[in-house]
Amino acid sequence: MKAFVYNGGKDFAIQELPIPEAEAGEAIARILCASICGTDLRTYRFGNEKLKTPITIGHEACYQIVDSGKNASLSGRYIVAPAIGCGRCRSCKKGRTNMCDSLQTIGFQYPGTFAEYIRIPAEAIDRGHLIRVPDHVSNQAASVVEPVACAINAQSYLKIEDGDSVLIYGAGYLGCIHAELARMQGARTVMIAEVSENRRNRAKELVPDADVINSYDKAYMDQVRDNVGGSGVDVVITACPAGITHRQGLELLNKNGRMSLFGGLPGGNNFHLDSNLIHYKEAGVFGAHASTVEQNRQALELVASGRLNVEKYITEFALEDVDKAFRSLIDETAEKAVLIP
Repeated sequence: MKAFVYNGGKDFAIQELPIPEAEAGEAIARILCASICGTDLRTYRFGNEKLKTPITIGHEACYQIVDSGKNASLSGRYIVAPAIGCGRCRSCKKGRTNMCDSLQTIGFQYPGTFAEYIRIPAEAIDRGHLIRVPDHVSNQAASVVEPVACAINAQSYLKIEDGDSVLIYGAGYLGCIHAELARMQGARTVMIAEVSENRRNRAKELVPDADVINSYDKAYMDQVRDNVGGSGVDVVITACPAGITHRQGLELLNKNGRMSLFGGLPGGNNFHLDSNLIHYKEAGVFGAHASTVEQNRQALELVASGRLNVEKYITEFALEDVDKAFRSLIDETAEKAVLIP
């Protein structure tokens, strides 16, 4: 089978690998579609010393079971919540499997989805990480559900209510998804701040009921305040890897506001928050990492119900054109790149 393998450093290649075989408790699936996430893109651009190489990367996909092993009840199409907890630690027992002390993730510790076939770990099957895809949901749509679950995880801490004002930094796929989810929860004003003109223009088309703001403009913070009558905003979500958004977002946050540091930052110099502002505003600042099985289930239901249209964000590429797919994300000509093996 063909697989996109990371060999360390910046060495990536399409390689021929044996089709995996199911061992005890496992299953084999054909990858129908796999999408590229921001973490994959950072690995592609800068490498990832944390990965044990060689490894097939990728963790967002639509799976077709082709060999259920001894799991006779498995058949059809699934998504798989990729962050697999141990089931025994404090976080797992609370249902926060994404916070497991011994987290094992598809595409990181397990071989990933940028391949024609994949071995589904026994741990994923035993712990209920497989979620059946309804017949009417397309392979492409199913493959981009997992990042929606990550946004649901982040917003679970923010308690967005009717009448809230929400500012999202970043007009990529997840920035736009955050905007759509905020609207669903009753936010009165939703703004997307973005430095890239290409992304701003696309966001205006994809999320027409959001106010899209040029955050490259030095006066953009005044524009944000003007949009909410001169005050600050109730919720800030940083859906981009830029530390300045942490500082400026906190400045724009209302008293008792809530802020999600959703987008991870590169490097170790991540001192961007003014703790006195957090203190005196009584602000809530939250992290977000991956998602739980239940949040993946919720995300799939939003897509299956028609409340969330994810297909409008997708650009398709053959697996053999994976470099072109990554380039489209770097060049900002695609919002969400989906690979078809």
